[in-house]
Amino acid sequence: MAATGLPRTTRTDLARVTEALEMLAPRWSVWTVMTLAEQPLRYKEIQSQLSWLQSGQLNPRLRRLTDSGLIERTEHARNHVTYGLTARAAELLPVLTVIAAWGDEHLEKGFVRNARTGETEPERIAAAQNAEDTIALISPRHTTAILWALKARGAASAKALAAEAMPTYGLPAVYLPLDRLVADGLVVNRSTASGVGEYQLTATGRALAPVFQSLSAWAAGRPLESAGAHPLWGQTRASARIRSGPWLTTQTRLPAPAAAPSATAPAWRAGDLFSHQTPARPLQVSPAGGPRR
Repeated sequence: MAATGLPRTTRTDLARVTEALEMLAPRWSVWTVMTLAEQPLRYKEIQSQLSWLQSGQLNPRLRRLTDSGLIERTEHARNHVTYGLTARAAELLPVLTVIAAWGDEHLEKGFVRNARTGETEPERIAAAQNAEDTIALISPRHTTAILWALKARGAASAKALAAEAMPTYGLPAVYLPLDRLVADGLVVNRSTASGVGEYQLTATGRALAPVFQSLSAWAAGRPLESAGAHPLWGQTRASARIRSGPWLTTQTRLPAPAAAPSATAPAWRAGDLFSHQTPARPLQVSPAGGPRR
């Protein structure tokens, strides 16, 4: 990650969180980790649960997660190899719960008809997909640094953000990530009385607090219980519910209009990964507004 103009302790914290996001950002990484939540599995068993992935997709994911220290490969005997979570990855599962809860509450959903009641209701998205879509939103380069700078400042011009979040880059470089954050609904651009544009976090952007709190605690090796005391993102409790649903793949989902905050998220359960029958391949649904990677 490029150096920033933030205070040293914040820069160190931000670098760890950015590294954690880069570790989880490649597609299907969260699905792979959550598939192994209950017990180690052989390759064929993983493949059967992630049946839409071909070997050319699953092999590199397992290799990368093993190199990252999240998955361990154990050779029990010839032709008997299992993959399981390391202790570090097991500590990550509650963090994925928080990330998935944010996605469930804040990312837009399509509407489907309830077969039993006939009522139209928001579709249910699998916890792993909610987590992956949330990570896809905040993991692009410089995104996290800009969000943290705005959290610290409250409001800032593009010039100030370039100096603070991307000090080794010129001013024009800040506009691409800023435009993406505005399009994704995490940041708003308001004009001041003098006509100068100022950027600040939206309510949805501020609601990322529990996500960054938990990632910071995990990346630093601190207990998740201490996450709420984060010096920058503290004083915001983790959001509520995870309503895992049928397997649904979207390229990206935009934040939905802000919803009222709710209670602390319950612990994620491995059974939530596939709460309904999994189709042979993920359903292809085009999100309103298109991809925002």
